[in-house]
Amino acid sequence: MNVKELLLNGNSFLTLLKQYAVDIADVKIKDEELIVDQFLQHPQVSKESICIEGKNKDGNINFFGTLHYNLLNKLAVFEVQGFEQTAVVN
Repeated sequence: MNVKELLLNGNSFLTLLKQYAVDIADVKIKDEELIVDQFLQHPQVSKESICIEGKNKDGNINFFGTLHYNLLNKLAVFEVQGFEQTAVVN
């Protein structure tokens, strides 16, 4: 199971996406593969600063924050610290 799937299992993350009208299919966690590889090498590490990219009808949105996770127990929580939105230019 990847980090995105773990986050989508939680109501608070889904609520955040709904609040900004971000489609689940358009959500991407930057460097997700590196986070998983790092955890497998050092399972005691349980948090990372990350950027989650998404899209809505108004443009692209990036959420910045801390990912708290334990892949062995299949748990992940995203703590939002800020966001930026860039408009679609036609």
